[in-house]
Amino acid sequence: MTQRITVVPAPGRAVPDPEAGDLLSAEGREVPDNAWWRRRLLDDDVTLKPTKPAKAVAAATKEGPK
Repeated sequence: MTQRITVVPAPGRAVPDPEAGDLLSAEGREVPDNAWWRRRLLDDDVTLKPTKPAKAVAAATKEGPK
């Protein structure tokens, strides 16, 4: 199975999605982790979207009172 990443367009950028045949929405989407998307990342056309919000990750790793 191909690895996938979630990307969002950088502010002010219109980024085509060759797989979907449209522009990447402001909310972003999951795309294949391939050379085309890695190039968009290196060119700062897109940024990686975290899979979980930071607060959820922090809450999940906190230990409660004992």
